[in-house]
Amino acid sequence: MTMTTSDALLALRHAVKSKSHITYLSNDEPTSTLLNATHLSLGPVSLQKTTPTRYAKPGVPNAALPSDFYTLEAIYLAWLLRDAPGAEYMKQARENGLTVGFVSVTERKNVVEWLEGKVADSDRIKPLDADSTTPPGTPPRPGAAALASSSTPKQVGRPHTTDLESPSKRRYVPDSHDLEVVKRIRINEVELRDRNTVLRGIKPNNFSALLASYGEKLKKSRETKPGTAPVPSPSAGPPMQVRKARNMFPIIMISSSPTALITMYNVKRFLQESVFETSVSARERAASAGNPRAEDVLHIDRRRTPPTVSGTTSALPSGGAIQRYFVVDSTDALQKFGADAWERVVCVMTTGQAWQFRPYKWSDPRTLFHHVKGIYVTWSNDPPNPKIKDWNVTELKIDPHRRHIDKSVVAHFWKIIDDWTSANKPWLLKS
Repeated sequence: MTMTTSDALLALRHAVKSKSHITYLSNDEPTSTLLNATHLSLGPVSLQKTTPTRYAKPGVPNAALPSDFYTLEAIYLAWLLRDAPGAEYMKQARENGLTVGFVSVTERKNVVEWLEGKVADSDRIKPLDADSTTPPGTPPRPGAAALASSSTPKQVGRPHTTDLESPSKRRYVPDSHDLEVVKRIRINEVELRDRNTVLRGIKPNNFSALLASYGEKLKKSRETKPGTAPVPSPSAGPPMQVRKARNMFPIIMISSSPTALITMYNVKRFLQESVFETSVSARERAASAGNPRAEDVLHIDRRRTPPTVSGTTSALPSGGAIQRYFVVDSTDALQKFGADAWERVVCVMTTGQAWQFRPYKWSDPRTLFHHVKGIYVTWSNDPPNPKIKDWNVTELKIDPHRRHIDKSVVAHFWKIIDDWTSANKPWLLKS
């Protein structure tokens, strides 16, 4: 069959509108599948199925290359499968060899409407030149460029120059008067200074001697482990050694309120002997013994029982070392332990009254009980106190009548203190 040169897009549109029978050819022989075909027979015209059309692909504003346009096969397949669902259409396109370059599902409707004549024109179709039937993207004929260059008249009588050539620039020569003015300005300039230049000065300073003298002291201070008492110098007397050793004992602060269940009158017997008596009874007993006023600092000695394998404490009285605690009820008494006394406070007993914390280092109870362990002491039959809801404290309930359970209450208290101190201030505990 003779191959006739024609516009592929118009030929296909004419065949569709005239309902001509479109067949497939493979090397001038009929074939049943589009995949095996090399040409499409569009009535009197036969064109290669890979012929680029004038229908531009989406996303190509200035289509000029053959790859910028749909092929005849892609346009024909979009019309052939115009009624197929989107998934089936893409499947058939891949089976016919169009893995890429097929008309998208959204563009298929516009292509079909133009081929069937429902739409007169489309902005995606490149206009056809009136004097040319060459498909877009066809490579130029050999010799066309030479013909075009030969037809262009040459300029005669004018020397040929390129854009790279440019006349040499004239060297700038400053004025002598201007040079003198600039010199005078520079002489009168004042150098700007900032805080760094003023502090450093113009004379170099050498602090190597100072660093050498303090280097050994800094090295020793870094090697000292936190929580360990510094080794006293030979010149330090026994009082200094005793004071430094005493400074490592943990401190418990209680409320100074006269209505508190635990006061300076009954705290020692309660925590050391595991026997609770009311503050009034303890005060009367102390007054009858000739001690009408309570001491502002008390010490409590207890034997720390080491934990067993199961996690509980040992019941043997000789199972651990003797640990000393100091108990105070005011910041005035706490100041006797030095400037770092708050670093040794492990517990604060509260009655739920916020005024207790006003003279403390942390007056806000929420902040205070993030640095020390908070214990709220109350009767076992008292209702819950809403004031301590967000204070991060542990309730310690004392039975008003049953004294035989005081031992378990005190044991629970010491377990709470030991656990908190081991986790937050372990250097205060004896090993």
